[in-house]
Amino acid sequence: MKKENYNVFGVMSGTSLDGVDLAHIHFAIVDQKWTFKILECETVGYSQNWIQQLKNAVDFTKEQLEVLNQNYTQLLAKIISEFIQKHKIENLDALCSHGHTILHQPQNGFTLQIGNLPEIATLIHQTVVCDFRVQDVQLGGQGAPLVPIGDQLLFSGYDYCINLGGFSNVSFEENNTRIAFDISPVNTVLNFYANKLGLDYDDKGQISRTGNCNQDLLNELNALDYYQKKYPKSLGFEFVKETVLPLIESFQITIEDKLHTFTEHVAFQIALALPDKKGSLFITGGGAYNDFLIERMQFYLPEMNLIIPESKILEFKEALIFGLLGVLKLRNEINVLSSVTGAKTNHSSGVIYKFK
Repeated sequence: MKKENYNVFGVMSGTSLDGVDLAHIHFAIVDQKWTFKILECETVGYSQNWIQQLKNAVDFTKEQLEVLNQNYTQLLAKIISEFIQKHKIENLDALCSHGHTILHQPQNGFTLQIGNLPEIATLIHQTVVCDFRVQDVQLGGQGAPLVPIGDQLLFSGYDYCINLGGFSNVSFEENNTRIAFDISPVNTVLNFYANKLGLDYDDKGQISRTGNCNQDLLNELNALDYYQKKYPKSLGFEFVKETVLPLIESFQITIEDKLHTFTEHVAFQIALALPDKKGSLFITGGGAYNDFLIERMQFYLPEMNLIIPESKILEFKEALIFGLLGVLKLRNEINVLSSVTGAKTNHSSGVIYKFK
């Protein structure tokens, strides 16, 4: 008989590079319905040296990536161990970790999340469930997005669930099937330009708000091939580095205007991606704090009820859901939906490293 209660730890590092999200979570399943409680949670920021390494790793050689993976696994283990000790967390069923995406090329049958080496279980003295994307790509899927199973099981009361992180992604039910896909870059681009002004990010979109929208740039951004593709589809940092930033940089306009125009682009693409412009839109991720972006989304979706939850869910939803993916893997139950990723079949993805 399967357990009804799980004491786990969710770990997520996103492409926006704001740090490692750590969340201690209790899950329970009663009458096939999942509930959760987020307990201690924290985001541990990266040093400037690590931020630069993770930004530049897309151009690393195979040998450099192997060294980076070893070093990052050590870093992740240290961050996790210190958090567990700090909060005196005991009797964990598993540590469920996404790792950090360095390369995502599903069209080439390849995706790489570092920090998922087997030794992490030994380093933190816990059972670890991780590396959730690789199997899906091997089954012909995009390896992303993986969060929609959590949206379906934990947040089914909303018409749409959207995450505004390094990229925006959405999930919703259509004809009794879960649909999800990446919409556009968000903080990967906005933070890039905030960094040029000596800031970590554009607080509440205040700088973006002062700029002007460059209509020619907006038109060219909206005309990019990715937006014409049908789902399933997903984005990696390669798209930002090779396509989006070179396009924006070809325009001789102020950083404020670039930020404003790109924010307009994000809001427009989000509205375009939703098949029905009415209902409830549940918003999480760091971009939910960008007041200017939320205003522009509301402008394009005047009949949509935009819902921003309390801070624990807003900031740690992805860590929460990777915790759930780990629990589902432990139960040998489906945790990746083929309707979302395009894989050959639904499957239970990830690897389990037992601490001995």
